[in-house]
Amino acid sequence: MRLLRDWLVGIPAYLWSGWGAVASLLLFLALWEWGSLHYGDLILPDPRAAFARLGEFMVQGTAWPELAVTARRALMGFALAVAAGSLLGMLAGLSMTASMMSRPIVTVLIGTPPIAWLVLALLWFGAGDGTPVFTVFVAALPIVFIGAMQGARTLDGQLRDMAAVYRLPAGMRFTDVYLPHLLSYLFPAWITALGVSWKVVVMAELLATPDGVGAALAVSRSHLDTTATLAWIAAIVGLLLAVEYLLLEPVKRELEAWRTSS
Repeated sequence: MRLLRDWLVGIPAYLWSGWGAVASLLLFLALWEWGSLHYGDLILPDPRAAFARLGEFMVQGTAWPELAVTARRALMGFALAVAAGSLLGMLAGLSMTASMMSRPIVTVLIGTPPIAWLVLALLWFGAGDGTPVFTVFVAALPIVFIGAMQGARTLDGQLRDMAAVYRLPAGMRFTDVYLPHLLSYLFPAWITALGVSWKVVVMAELLATPDGVGAALAVSRSHLDTTATLAWIAAIVGLLLAVEYLLLEPVKRELEAWRTSS
């Protein structure tokens, strides 16, 4: 409860400190506006038209169900990748033999295009939730695995020896000695995997499911509706930014508070 309370209290200060991110978003919107003026509304509608269409979708009640379906699938695959990749990566990082044996497997997973996994998932799971969730899981897993493995492999041997000399309990040894170092590798991997999850789930839905943002994009493509396409893209990107900056980043700041307090 205390961690949750501190996290909620720290959100306003965190948002206030994110002026740089806001400035980059405003710059992106300015470039978008410039592109619309240069190429015309047929090729690239301006941001106001896209957000107005998104507002229409929300008023009509069509946006939230599609966003909820896409977010559920992306977060399910992401959560499975985080759990499996973090655990397996940390275990592999503790052994040089395991690290060397896992390298070709990770290379295969990273090198195989997500579309190939999507085709296999369609054959295995059909046009349901299993296909996008599995595709997200396979695409995000090696990213998390590599981060966890590198974190485990680069643990300071002197800190381990000191913990052994002072006979720290196993729980304290993990939370106070190992975990801060591991998190410095895990969080960047998790955030990268989250972005990959969002991209992959939309692609999977576009090709394999009748609902979700990907399916909505397929409909707007068939109608040659560029404004609706940009509206859905803005919606899914906005949802990704909300998950990253309102959930993962505040948790990261709370868990890494030791960096600023030391």
